[in-house]
Amino acid sequence: MGFEVAQERVEDPCPSNQHFPLSREFINGSDAFCTSMAGGMLSAMLEKLRSAASSDGQQCQILQQVNSIENAYRRDPLRLVAVLKAILEGEKAAVLKRDCHLPLSFHRRQEELKFSLGLQRLQHRVREIQALRDGPAASLQLNVRDPQLKPEAKPPESELPTLILEAMKELEAAKQQVLKRIQIWKRQQQLAGNGALFEENLAPLQKRCESLVEVYFQLHQQVMAASAELGAELLPRLLERFNEVLSSLVKSSFLVEKQPPQVLKTQTKFQASVRFLLGPQLLKTSAKPYMVRADMVTEKQARELALSAYSNALSESTGEIMHNVVALETNPTSGTCCANFKNVLLKKIKRCERKGSESVTEEKCAVLFSTTVALTPSNLSVHLQVLSLPIVVIVHGNQDNNAKATVLWDNAFSEIDRVPFVVAERVPWEKMCDTLNLKFMAEVQTTKGLLKDHYFFLAQKIFNDHSASFEDFQSRSVSWAQFNKEILPGRGFTFWQWFDGVLDLTKRCLKSYWSDRLIIGFISKQYVCKLLSTEPDGTFLLRFSDSEIGGVTIAHVIRGKDGSSQVENIQPFSAKDLSIRSLGDRIRDLGQLRNLYPNTPKDQAFGSHYNKEQTGKDGRGYVSTAIKMTVESERDQQPQSAAGGPPEAPQAQMISLPLLQPELHPENLQSVLGPIGPAAPFCPQPVPMGYPTGESNINMMVPDSLGSSFPSTSPMLSPSLVMDPVLPRCQDLAFRNPLPFMPDQYMTGEASQLLSGGPSPEPQDEEMPELAPFTSMVDPPLQSSPRWMPPSMDMPPSSDFDQFLQEVSLEGPTLCPPFTPPLQRSGYPSPNASCWGLGESRWDDSVRPGHA
Repeated sequence: MGFEVAQERVEDPCPSNQHFPLSREFINGSDAFCTSMAGGMLSAMLEKLRSAASSDGQQCQILQQVNSIENAYRRDPLRLVAVLKAILEGEKAAVLKRDCHLPLSFHRRQEELKFSLGLQRLQHRVREIQALRDGPAASLQLNVRDPQLKPEAKPPESELPTLILEAMKELEAAKQQVLKRIQIWKRQQQLAGNGALFEENLAPLQKRCESLVEVYFQLHQQVMAASAELGAELLPRLLERFNEVLSSLVKSSFLVEKQPPQVLKTQTKFQASVRFLLGPQLLKTSAKPYMVRADMVTEKQARELALSAYSNALSESTGEIMHNVVALETNPTSGTCCANFKNVLLKKIKRCERKGSESVTEEKCAVLFSTTVALTPSNLSVHLQVLSLPIVVIVHGNQDNNAKATVLWDNAFSEIDRVPFVVAERVPWEKMCDTLNLKFMAEVQTTKGLLKDHYFFLAQKIFNDHSASFEDFQSRSVSWAQFNKEILPGRGFTFWQWFDGVLDLTKRCLKSYWSDRLIIGFISKQYVCKLLSTEPDGTFLLRFSDSEIGGVTIAHVIRGKDGSSQVENIQPFSAKDLSIRSLGDRIRDLGQLRNLYPNTPKDQAFGSHYNKEQTGKDGRGYVSTAIKMTVESERDQQPQSAAGGPPEAPQAQMISLPLLQPELHPENLQSVLGPIGPAAPFCPQPVPMGYPTGESNINMMVPDSLGSSFPSTSPMLSPSLVMDPVLPRCQDLAFRNPLPFMPDQYMTGEASQLLSGGPSPEPQDEEMPELAPFTSMVDPPLQSSPRWMPPSMDMPPSSDFDQFLQEVSLEGPTLCPPFTPPLQRSGYPSPNASCWGLGESRWDDSVRPGHA
């Protein structure tokens, strides 16, 4: 039998009957109250059945059954309660066996019914006390009001204190239920900071508080009327307990309805609001409005306030807040009492001493809201205080990422009744998975969460363990240090910094792709190779970059003529890249991509994500243009002659040339460039990050007349560069032992000669004017280090540098041995738009060598 049936049977069969909610589980015992509730339940059930029979064709048979039930249980309605309770227990066990848990809505409804029943029992106690005090006439009226009550003889007066003490005990139990419900609301509000669903409507909670306070005053009135019977010893104890109940309810009903931002930057305005649930009922009318003040407190100050039960006033604020005093206003229409802070500004913060290796972004503060009010009818003055959720104050945007990690950890793993702001240092990995999934779905705003395979990859990453199974990880715990203090092996960032980058990228550019399950995302490069190695040529998948923050890459299969397969990963796309051309359009551009893993044609998978290409002329008469992405793999760079095409042009080799510092001015270059040719404006050129693999229109223009000093037309274009035996005499280590390839360390030759596409149709060197022969340098040497020299390497002595230039001028056909650049460090083929560097950080624009 399904849960729906069980829940329906728990509900009140007669919703209009507010006096007898059908909560059979809490009707225990056989006293007058339980008998009254059971009789009311029977009457409501019979009424429900009779109304159902009136709309049914078998009305006669149903009415006979109704009469049979009435005759069987009218004299003893508690028997019916026992029967229905047994049925419900069986249904509950069946649901637990199937689902292993009951839904949250069931527990919430159960708690509401329990409180409602407890409140009715308390109201019944008040009537009993009044009847006991007023004598037989009042008892007769009580029986008329509750017809299910059996006539009882007047109890002796000694039972009055006992009855009052029982009522007092039930009042305190109801108060605890209200306080617990308020704590649950606060905890749900905190979890909402991580993306959990939250029912923020405080109206039901306010109604519960007001109902309990109303019964409180009724009971208090009866106790004061029976003060003579209670005696001088019992009455003060009862009044003290009454004061404690009211004080707890009043102080706990002062809540932060709208929390300030949990990552708060100084000099930034923010909003917040507090609400006094019992304000409309208890606040005494005052000529001047009650004012609520907001102050910043440290974790230490918050702990001291909590230990004093928020009875002590704040001695000193830890930050300067502007516009921090607002009136507490009651709205008769909505029945609310609130103070709205609309333009609060944290001007500055006073940092406290941090613990051990704690950083600024691990330091937690809070906003303390406080006021003093007078309550009716006793004119009691009460000081109200409430703390906001923990806040991390930052002064710069680059602290935001680590501050969010502190807030996420605190929101997810703090306890309800904790000392501010204590939180566990280690938590089960299973709870961390739930937290990451909750955060991911909330940030991306998707209903598609993380899967089991995603959790497995994340566990391998955070624990740096690739040998454990999924089940092994489930029994482990993860520490705060592993989450956002320790740098991941071989990387320059923490686990959270990487995960937050994925969140940001997916939220900004990949939401629809993720929601359509087109991105596997959380998967290692090694496992991708295993998946794709057996797939047909052109099969691809999308994964988040493991080595870069906020990048998504395409892994695809390339098969050679011999059937061998190779899995290539295209250089990751950042949010900036995808803002220039979307992921779907980039996939459409690449003809080598055919099927999304495992076997979905790419147009079928991504067709709805393609942007319409504009063709023809626009409204102003301009011809439309488009940016296309191309990727050249190592297989694409094979000589054309191997495929039967025209013979390949000689490939230029990348050689090491000194690049001058960008701060050198053109006039300072004359000492070097003067002997080579006439003065020319300093025209920087871009330098690629690595050996180009895509098409380019970049060319190096080299004068033909340099042949008088250099045998080759250009050493950059010469296919046969020979090392001159004189060159090793150079004292510069940078020439004798070339450094590892850096993005701006080497000057390329003609770009088209570096690729497999053959020679470029650009103007050739023969068209350049002849220049004077290369002569030795006579001007004083430059003082700054050349760009190609690492910062730790000193400039060679002036005489050595002069000697080197003379030797090169007289003897050397080449400048240095040929240099073969290593593969790109990232291991990714480089995607290239038709225009190099458009929106891409593929070039170092700050350093460009001039035209020779």
